[in-house]
Amino acid sequence: MEKLTRKYGLVTAICMVVGTVIGSGVFFKSQNVLAATGGNTPLGIVAWVISGLVMLVTTVQFAVMATKYEKVNGVIDYAEATCGKNYAYYMAWFLVNLYYPGMTSVLAWVSARYFGVIMGWSIAGPEVMTLAGFFLIGSYALNAFSPKLAGKFQVSATVIKMIPILLMAVVGSIVGLANGTLTYNFTHTVTEAVGGVSGGLFAAVVATIFAYEGWIVATSINAELKNPKKNLPLALIFGSIIVVVAYVLYYIGVAGGATNEVLISEGATTAFSNIFGGIGGTLLNICIVVSCLGTLNGLMVAVTRGMYAIAARNEGPAPEAFSQIDHRTNVATNSSTWGLLICSAWLLYFYGANLTDGWFGLFNFDSSELPVVTIYALYIPMFILWMKKEKELSPFKRFVIPSIATIACGFMIFAAIYAHGITPYLAAKEEGRFSFPVLFYLIVFAVIMLVAFFFSPFFKEKIKKNQKDESSDKE
Repeated sequence: MEKLTRKYGLVTAICMVVGTVIGSGVFFKSQNVLAATGGNTPLGIVAWVISGLVMLVTTVQFAVMATKYEKVNGVIDYAEATCGKNYAYYMAWFLVNLYYPGMTSVLAWVSARYFGVIMGWSIAGPEVMTLAGFFLIGSYALNAFSPKLAGKFQVSATVIKMIPILLMAVVGSIVGLANGTLTYNFTHTVTEAVGGVSGGLFAAVVATIFAYEGWIVATSINAELKNPKKNLPLALIFGSIIVVVAYVLYYIGVAGGATNEVLISEGATTAFSNIFGGIGGTLLNICIVVSCLGTLNGLMVAVTRGMYAIAARNEGPAPEAFSQIDHRTNVATNSSTWGLLICSAWLLYFYGANLTDGWFGLFNFDSSELPVVTIYALYIPMFILWMKKEKELSPFKRFVIPSIATIACGFMIFAAIYAHGITPYLAAKEEGRFSFPVLFYLIVFAVIMLVAFFFSPFFKEKIKKNQKDESSDKE
């Protein structure tokens, strides 16, 4: 059977981490952070740092895992080695059908949104949504037909996306200090933070975690990475450090471009225009579009390989079909097609749930945040069993690192529940409408996992056993 070849090096892996994480979140979630904290800039910085530390300690744990385990798809391999075959299967199913496509669909829209800003389109208008679909298909085509070109685009987009971040971090801070805007934003708040200071901090942390997410995508090219036990850990650690530093400096730079009142109402694009002028702001917005497309490409890398990672273990629906590799492109074609289909479905959901009056009633939730927090909950059993099984490791690698990572994951779960609420709240006072975002998200999650059960190794073995028993009875 055709297998995936090792075609990516350390630089591509680092660019996969940096390029997939840095994309849209730092640009459009900055506004959410300011709104959650009531324009409290220092509190917003604390939120970015906390989320960055959560990512760092988790990536360090995965980096240690990467030095021991190597098979098909990093995170799924680690889940199988620590928690067993069945747990790895359900985690893979969650990644393939909820986590990756949920984020990928949002990135397609965000890429189109920033292009729409340049063109003067409505962010929820038909032009932006049509372009979002085009970007989604285009990213799929690039990865499905030319994975090497997709890798080169990832490196190029990573370099380009650093331009607006570094320029805003440096120039924005200098200009803000010179005209007093940065000092003003650090010493004044706009309103009370949502739910008080602590509530605002939790809401801001949950908002920033989307901006930090995506690093796990780098582990999806495990089977295609040269010397993965060395290069993958290095890519995870160095890539994560670059991201945290870039985000904090960028957020400070944005605070120098406009007052928090303006940033909350109009977003970070206003800061770009104020500092670099109309033409400069437009050029930097173009860089942001490329940045978002680079992140979209990185996520699509994982999406196209999702069903293959399951089928390669002879699990899931039609493993013989989803494990097929095209001998010319070295791409899992059927797996890629499934990824595009699921991403399209989640793009439709995102539009209906978040950009309209709410097509899905009680089942409207933020598909860019809650699935991201879920993955941290799924990491916890892996870290706990790692401490139990890896007896030959030093106490630091066996207990200290995974313990800190477990605490970090637990914090993210608490922050999500605190910020979004599992109990009902009044979603629209004028309509008297209640919403249960976390609760109804968990129902959707449970249904997706239930579907997985009917294709699980356990269920298939049970069917085979029943068929065997029936044959024996007939004899």
